[in-house]
Amino acid sequence: MLSIQWIAIGLIVGAVIGALAARLVAMTAMPELVALFNGFGGLASLLVAWFEYRSRPDLITFTAATVFVSVLIGGVTFTGSLIAWGKLSERLSGRPVQFPGQHLVNILTVAALLAGGVIFAANPAANEPLFLGILALTALLGALLVIPIGGADMPVVISLLNSYSGLAACATGFVIQNTVLIVTGSLVGASGVILTRIMCKAMNRSLANVLFSGFGSAASAGKGGTETREAKSVSASEAYVMLEAARSVVFVPGYGLAVAQAQHAARELGDLLELNGAEVRYGIHPVAGRMPGHMNVLLAEANVPYDQLAEMDAVNPVMDTVDVCVVIGANDVVNPAALTDEASPIFGMPIIEAHRARIVIIMKRSLGVGFAGIGNDLFYKDNSRMLFGDAKASLQALVAEFKET
Repeated sequence: MLSIQWIAIGLIVGAVIGALAARLVAMTAMPELVALFNGFGGLASLLVAWFEYRSRPDLITFTAATVFVSVLIGGVTFTGSLIAWGKLSERLSGRPVQFPGQHLVNILTVAALLAGGVIFAANPAANEPLFLGILALTALLGALLVIPIGGADMPVVISLLNSYSGLAACATGFVIQNTVLIVTGSLVGASGVILTRIMCKAMNRSLANVLFSGFGSAASAGKGGTETREAKSVSASEAYVMLEAARSVVFVPGYGLAVAQAQHAARELGDLLELNGAEVRYGIHPVAGRMPGHMNVLLAEANVPYDQLAEMDAVNPVMDTVDVCVVIGANDVVNPAALTDEASPIFGMPIIEAHRARIVIIMKRSLGVGFAGIGNDLFYKDNSRMLFGDAKASLQALVAEFKET
């Protein structure tokens, strides 16, 4: 009965924390919240496996091996997720943290863990100090694997850590012989791997390239610090004239939309454009924002019609026919350098080809670089116009222009 009481207390406390987090955390902070939840899932699996070992140190070899696997994946997921949370919340630098011999350190750490796991599984009752050492190494490995990954790759990292949390739960299911946990953990792990593969394909990169290349490092700063070209800026009233005459408009949202909490203003402007006779669509890049589906969630919250959401592969073929493309806070995912500049770190990454529209209106606070740390050639195209300022304020100004006429 006492165990059931503690389980009930844990359920209630966890439910309250989860409800408050979902209710109080801003949409802009949702990616880092998801990263934390992934980490807590890994930590929970680790603690269950650890408790099982402490309760029954004379485990059979198979169960001891599953304890090791659960601790390994759970520990890596927990500390890796904490680093991802720090990068996403800007408590840590979003740039890759690299040092000489980093890959060798990682390889030696993995080798030490595997050797320790074999020794531990062979005689778990006599190897508690070794088990504690394994715990420490898994925590170190999680941090080592994520710190060299730049902010531009965080959507992939989040989906991969989500997969890890599922695999950790699956391994824990074998530890406690719980079929439901094995099945659900396998489903989460498999779906996370599939999503990670989709995200990598959207960036035209392999998973190994994401994990080990240091995308967004200082060495790839590109044109950001030596830019001499001038961007053409417009006022809200001038942008209104362009939009008022448009018969086809595509919005391309990015993380700046989330920061400004401008999704409702974007939908209101889209509704007014439709009333004015324009066809309105929202072009969604698979890795826009800081987590998979980030833009879809924001636009759904603003009640944007689902049939107006268009994937990158659907909107690119018709971009030449678009009168005005409105880029709201997006950067790397619309950078033409991905198509033309072989020296760019994002070369080969599929983008939403906003530059092919007749007019491009780009809403940003400044000409600052994106997560990849490079300048955006789109800002300086002949058909591009910069509408500087907070995205929400800019959209509201355009809405006011439409309502006044």
